[in-house]
Amino acid sequence: MTAVVKPTPREIRQARADNPKMRERDLAAQLSISEAELVAANVGEGATAIEPRVSDLLAGLEAVGEVMALTRNESAVHEKIGVYDNVHPGPHAAMVLGGEIDLRIFPKVWAHGFAVEKRDGDEIRRSLQFFDKAGDAVHKIHLRPSSNLYAFHKLVASLASDAQAQELEIAPSAPVELVPTNADGNAVRDRWAAMTDPHEFVGLLRSLKLSRREAVGLVGDDFAWQLDASGLHAMFNHAAEQAFPIMCFVGNRGCIQIHSGPIMNVKPMAPWINVMDPTFHLHLRADHVAELWGVRKPTKEGHVTSIEAYDANGELIIQFFGKRKEGEDERADWRLIAENLPRIPRSSAA
Repeated sequence: MTAVVKPTPREIRQARADNPKMRERDLAAQLSISEAELVAANVGEGATAIEPRVSDLLAGLEAVGEVMALTRNESAVHEKIGVYDNVHPGPHAAMVLGGEIDLRIFPKVWAHGFAVEKRDGDEIRRSLQFFDKAGDAVHKIHLRPSSNLYAFHKLVASLASDAQAQELEIAPSAPVELVPTNADGNAVRDRWAAMTDPHEFVGLLRSLKLSRREAVGLVGDDFAWQLDASGLHAMFNHAAEQAFPIMCFVGNRGCIQIHSGPIMNVKPMAPWINVMDPTFHLHLRADHVAELWGVRKPTKEGHVTSIEAYDANGELIIQFFGKRKEGEDERADWRLIAENLPRIPRSSAA
């Protein structure tokens, strides 16, 4: 087997110059490197290596003012414009609970960071970009015209790494091992039915050693039902037409980003479904959705209903709820949509 020879930082920069319009993620894939390595090649030439100290980062971001927060996975890109306020740091999990920017952050996953300045015509675009050990992006923060540059540069200086290297040590992602589960539908149903808070679901998965998709497939039609793929477009169209508030979750191992509010401007552009609202942009690869499910979880007040899209590997791409506050009943308009999208009979879905 012939080892793949990685391009040098100079070669990476030349490839960037030769392909100025190509997205960083796509160019990195073309060069057989991670996106973090692509960014690192520009350290000292428009990029500064910074420490991914999440608590210090969050403490300094509110002063930067309005920015655009971006979290993505292989199939969905979630962008929110707002301020990093109402911050709750923590070593294992941190939260941003602002009016627009709403995040759940897992700091141990954040391994590499960069402050990037990129000239675009007469403008300089500035961003903070963070990656996991494999060099995959976990979160990005893009400055806006009204952002406070003094606060930005002060924050970058405080996080600057002693090592300003153009080459990066990357740990390849461990392959996902599909371990057969010993759990049966009855065990899943018993635990599922006993929940009084949707946040207990993670504990259910851990104790039964199940993936989210496995649990959904085992629990039975009264708690989870498979939807026809056409239901995804229908859900977006109904939500936009009725303009009621929804919650949209997109995440990866290091960060989950949430939009809460109505969606208005839905613009399909095959294979993408796009939402282009004033403070919320979403780009979803509909062709990556292998399965779409309606899911019902018990609460003290009754139950909440989600629509969940999974890729061909059974990984969650995106999740939708009707917007509600804890202690409130689920919105009747959201529940009506979720429960009446076209279904695939379980015998056909198996």
